[in-house]
Amino acid sequence: MPFNLLVLSCLIYVAFLFSVAFMVERRAAQGNMGFLRSPLIYTLSLSIYCTAWTFYGAVGYAARSGLEFLTIYLGPTLVFVGWWLILRKLVRIGRQQRVTSIADLISSRFGKSNILGVVVTLIAVVATTPYIALQLQSMTLSFSVFAQDTPEAWLLPGHEDIALWVAAGLALFTILFGTRNLDAKEQHHGIVTAIAVEAVVKLVALLAVGIFVVWGLAGGVGAVIDKIAAVDLPGWQMQTDRWIGLIALSAAAVISLPRMFQVMVVENVDEAHLARASWAFPLYLFAMSLFILPIAVVGLELMPAEANPDMLVLTLPLSEGQGGLAMLAFLGGFSSATSMVIVETIALATMISNNVVMPLWLRLRPDAAMSGNLRSGVLLSRRLAIVGVLGLGFLYYRISGGSAALAAIGLIAFAGMAQFLPALLGGIFWRGATKLGALSGLLVGFVIWAYTLFLPSFGEGAVLSAQVFAEGAFGLDWLRPRALFGTEGMDPLVHSVFWSLTLNTLCFAFFSLITFPDPVERIQGVAFVNAFDREAQAERLGWSHGQAEPEALLALAQRILGEEALTFFEAQARAQGKEGFLPDLTPEFLAEAERRLAGSVGAATAHAMISQLFGRATVTVEDLMAVANETAQIMEYSAKLEAKQEELSRAARQLREVNEKLTQLSVQKDAFLSQISHELRTPMTSIRAFSEILTEGDVPPQMVQDSGRIIHSEAVRLTRLLDDLLDLSVLENGSVQLNLDLVHLGSMIDRAVQAASQTRPDRAFEIIRDPVAEEIHLMTDPDRLVQVFINLISNARKYCDADPGVLRIAVRQKAGRITVDFIDNGKGIPKESQRLIFEKFARLTDQMRAGGAGLGLAIVREIMTNLGGSITYLPGQRGAAFRVMLPLRLEKPAGVARS
Repeated sequence: MPFNLLVLSCLIYVAFLFSVAFMVERRAAQGNMGFLRSPLIYTLSLSIYCTAWTFYGAVGYAARSGLEFLTIYLGPTLVFVGWWLILRKLVRIGRQQRVTSIADLISSRFGKSNILGVVVTLIAVVATTPYIALQLQSMTLSFSVFAQDTPEAWLLPGHEDIALWVAAGLALFTILFGTRNLDAKEQHHGIVTAIAVEAVVKLVALLAVGIFVVWGLAGGVGAVIDKIAAVDLPGWQMQTDRWIGLIALSAAAVISLPRMFQVMVVENVDEAHLARASWAFPLYLFAMSLFILPIAVVGLELMPAEANPDMLVLTLPLSEGQGGLAMLAFLGGFSSATSMVIVETIALATMISNNVVMPLWLRLRPDAAMSGNLRSGVLLSRRLAIVGVLGLGFLYYRISGGSAALAAIGLIAFAGMAQFLPALLGGIFWRGATKLGALSGLLVGFVIWAYTLFLPSFGEGAVLSAQVFAEGAFGLDWLRPRALFGTEGMDPLVHSVFWSLTLNTLCFAFFSLITFPDPVERIQGVAFVNAFDREAQAERLGWSHGQAEPEALLALAQRILGEEALTFFEAQARAQGKEGFLPDLTPEFLAEAERRLAGSVGAATAHAMISQLFGRATVTVEDLMAVANETAQIMEYSAKLEAKQEELSRAARQLREVNEKLTQLSVQKDAFLSQISHELRTPMTSIRAFSEILTEGDVPPQMVQDSGRIIHSEAVRLTRLLDDLLDLSVLENGSVQLNLDLVHLGSMIDRAVQAASQTRPDRAFEIIRDPVAEEIHLMTDPDRLVQVFINLISNARKYCDADPGVLRIAVRQKAGRITVDFIDNGKGIPKESQRLIFEKFARLTDQMRAGGAGLGLAIVREIMTNLGGSITYLPGQRGAAFRVMLPLRLEKPAGVARS
């Protein structure tokens, strides 16, 4: 088959996956997922377990070792069927704690320890490197198989060049769809759906090759069974210890592999999907393994002895002239490799960003959380991490030579990832587990695995010298990598897994028993161990209020969560019985805010950010005693008492706020009455005085003209004041007549900008707009809406104290509503005045100084109410900021006339 056609097929297939991911991302943004959130998609996404190893390497494994390849499928099957409750608990904890990776979960469980997150991340990167190299090797070999017997074979670049181009392409795809935005839940619906499509492709491809081999080449099932029975190879003899070790290893891997944790826990949208997957995923594994042994046996019989058994899925169809079937098999293997690399690198990039880069950045720049846009920094760090992880996989491929069997490389990675298991399972079932126990166990297990399995995989003399292999480190015979502590005769893989996990578990248990968890660890221990106990989840981490203000926390959250932060803060304030965007900093609110931030930057980083904001607050002794002495009766009584107290506190807070507002309004009203008397008396006095002059007779013509001009000006002033009062009265009574029309939003803003330019026309003032975003047509009353815009723009021109003044007008459309933000670069409105600015008679300047009557924003508020929208003040924007919200299509409001 022409090599160019092979490359073209890959490009078309990748473009197809791009389109699938892109369309799903668009539907997710519109909130229209439907079938794409079904248990079927979730189950198919779990097929990420079946990589190029299980597509190509499993056949080679079966050719070399017989039925031993089944151990790789039996482990996950036993976990999903027999350990389903463990998986359900992990998913529940993941949703409650908003964990973004396995490193995030372990660090969050043990006191939100950043050092623990760093250790887990580094182990994951090192242990995954061979696995990524395996995928690059499999794709390189498959390209070579297709091209080696064609006339164009001389055009085929070297193996290293193929692997480099494959790694670069996978990095590009992963960056485009894995780091397009920062999701608070770290879910990637487009990639998950693309992986589900790839799951179907690789299953169909393997079944098609299997059917062809059994009925097209072997002559039926009976003939295949006879061929299997006739095989007599030394490697096919069953080794009980190796079978047990491999089943346990694959069972551990399906829980602890970063990519499996990503799709099983992080990408889970409904806990009920796990129940379907508990039987559907083992069924998928059964289908994937059904024809592995027949393909291996027939391949051994028909193919030359020097043929690579890992590539029998491709070479058998090609040798029989079945180019189309071979192409399908190639795409199946391509799907297996690409899906693994994409999800694995996303998971590792998230771990590196959240547990290494961001904490280091915050340590070097403590003020970074409150300055600049953290979202772009997080995304950049993840994109660089993706390139780095794939680069390490390519480097391992180059150093190791890519000559080892695929299954051997995969088992090395499995053994490395299994080191997470003691801390993971101990953390969710044992409240007494401590950070020091988890850290010591992980480090010891990692060192033993690296010394006995990972470093020897490069070969004698590459990293470890031949002398170390023969005599042990430092000349100590009991430190030989293949015979640690004198245990000779064990299989190298079983030997490494046994000693690394045994010492890992012993250190984890020993140091947990001799150390005492700190308060945060104990509270997290209760939350994790009692994940299914809703009352236990009511316990929250107790932050002391410190010097922080709600506005500072909102500013921090906006730099990470963006627009979602305003929605969250507004909902929390409403739940507390308050208006606006600034809830009280209660322990419950702070715990929820920390979990929201953890969904984007990880638990340890989120905890560190809020700790810095609150002056490195710690848990109080009362919190620790409450956790230590909790009982069911006390919890029930406390919950009822707390609910009652919260209700009373909310009511008292509302009454206090209302009383404060009434007091301030009373002051404003007294000032208004004094001012309005002055405003009415002054023009009336002028009108009366100049009218008397005109009635005296014999008045010079110039004086008559000047007096008439003054009388007209004062009359206009009086009329304007009375018009404002009348307009406000009509709006409040709901008897306003709306002239609805289909209008262009950008044109209305143009009108408002032009009209408001007469306010302080001499000052330097810039207005920043986005014409593309303003290309919206809406059904509303244009004159009333322009009146609102004029008021806000005029106020900015009048009161913005920056020089030069800048006003940014930002327009967004979402779910049938339009949001228009007016944000200037001044000092903003003082916090104590923000609640009063929309009240009648409210003036922020000197109450007795001549000027407006304080009715402008009150009229604006009533106009927006009549237009079916609202206007609010946005805190935490560094300047004065107002948000106008209105429907895209205004229907006839109740009680309001419509022309």
